[in-house]
Amino acid sequence: MDFKDYYSILGVSKDASQDEIQKAYRKLARKYHPDVNKDPEAEDKFKEIGEAYEVLGDPEKRKKYDRFGMAWKMYDIKGQPPQDYENFGFYHSNDTERFSFSGHEDFSDFFELLFGSGYKRTSSQNTQWVIPGEDIEASITLTIEEAAKGVKKEISIIDPETEEMRKLEVKIPRGILPGQKIRLAGQGRKGQGGAPSGDLYLKVNFAPHPKLRILGHDIYINLPVTPWDAALGTEVEIQTLDGKIKTKIPPGSSSGRKIRLKGKGFPKRNGNGNGDLYAEIKIVVPYNLSKKERELFKKLKEVSSFSPVFN
Repeated sequence: MDFKDYYSILGVSKDASQDEIQKAYRKLARKYHPDVNKDPEAEDKFKEIGEAYEVLGDPEKRKKYDRFGMAWKMYDIKGQPPQDYENFGFYHSNDTERFSFSGHEDFSDFFELLFGSGYKRTSSQNTQWVIPGEDIEASITLTIEEAAKGVKKEISIIDPETEEMRKLEVKIPRGILPGQKIRLAGQGRKGQGGAPSGDLYLKVNFAPHPKLRILGHDIYINLPVTPWDAALGTEVEIQTLDGKIKTKIPPGSSSGRKIRLKGKGFPKRNGNGNGDLYAEIKIVVPYNLSKKERELFKKLKEVSSFSPVFN
């Protein structure tokens, strides 16, 4: 009996997880399915990967294969050949690839596990699988301003079937956050047997912003303040997503103090208001003092009784 390296056939390592094995099989099954791949050798390859998955996709059979190689069928827990090894085969009917299954009536569960529930039977005896297209995922990078207001953008992606570049127009909903996904129905991989195509999911990323940081729907900015304004209090302008607004710096403000601007943060989906904006005070001092400034600072040092205390 010639040894077949099922791991090599599926293109996975011997320590691959069951999930990795299933994903590898699904990818290869779609690639070499005779309805898709017209290469004369595709049918044999399709059967070969099916044989490999039947063993490696079953944790118990995989253990026996790892231990006994191609002789795994001769062994089970009781030393008897497995009862359900010869449980499915392939045959052709009218030049259409179909599947027959013997020994169990729930073979549909096998394909439902792999490809979802989007299949149909042509009769109780013969099954022609109608497999929905696979969903795919890509990413899209937005500016905070684009995500806050919502825009239409044209993107370029690689077509999963032809590997050629194609353009799509995407509507960015107002208030979408990093990590959330935009669904483009029917833009994934094509289905088989007349089944619908899968969807394309665009995962949202935000481009770095020079001034703003976002946490949930709240926006954080640094607010540079001079020592005298921090001590005496003042009024400043703060840039928000809706434009500049004025706010007051209370007297005696230290670095780290946050000024909260309620409702001036990132918009929430479905028009449910905005988060808040927090302006964090950062006291900055001049590093090139004029003669007059140096004299005044010296005078302040002489007259001031203030002493900072660090906890």
